[in-house]
Amino acid sequence: MKTKLSVNVNKIATLRNARGEDSPNVVQVAMDCERFGADGITVHPRPDERHITRKDVYDLAEVVKSEFNIEGYPDKRFMDLIRDVKPAQATLVPDPPGVLTSNAGWNTKANLEMLTQLNKELKGLGVRSSIFVDTDLHNIEFAAKSGVDRIEFYTGPFARNYSENKIEAIKDYVSGAKLANELGLGINAGHDLSLQNLKFFNEEIEGLLEVSIGHALIGDALYFGLENTIQMYQRLLK
Repeated sequence: MKTKLSVNVNKIATLRNARGEDSPNVVQVAMDCERFGADGITVHPRPDERHITRKDVYDLAEVVKSEFNIEGYPDKRFMDLIRDVKPAQATLVPDPPGVLTSNAGWNTKANLEMLTQLNKELKGLGVRSSIFVDTDLHNIEFAAKSGVDRIEFYTGPFARNYSENKIEAIKDYVSGAKLANELGLGINAGHDLSLQNLKFFNEEIEGLLEVSIGHALIGDALYFGLENTIQMYQRLLK
């Protein structure tokens, strides 16, 4: 089964917000991403709304026809959005307020009670749950104990080490994926995946269902165009 590509449109909102107007239009870009072949749209609204705003989330919910994935720290503000929008997937990340970008996975053992309650609520809403994790096997084990549907591997370390030694860079992800598959967890991945490293990651990770890519894809689109870029990424996933 082909790995799905979810395009993160945060960077489109960042560019729009730089002028305080509505160009580029986030909703139109998301619709175009779907038309150009994206399997899903991802957003990560943050409390300071420095890119995606609450209004963007509601506006996108009206038009996204593919899988809508909302990422964020599961505080009251975030969970209120999930209850209202009921996206296809909610990805829970442990980002503290003000962090620049997601840079770590959950300590699922320490947060087991909270994550279990959240996953139970998401199931009740009909929303697929995903937890952002590293490759520590204990974190994967306790993610499964929380009742989550999927894990999303934080692939920052893989991307940083890929050019130096790709076999070493992927090793822990292969072990983590093996355990996740044994535990019945779906596998997503995201953070710094790119045209350079995506094909190798996809080929090596058994059971990879979805990748969420924003920063690198939007950067590539400046050179290759958005439609062409999405197709370039899709070809790496086939």
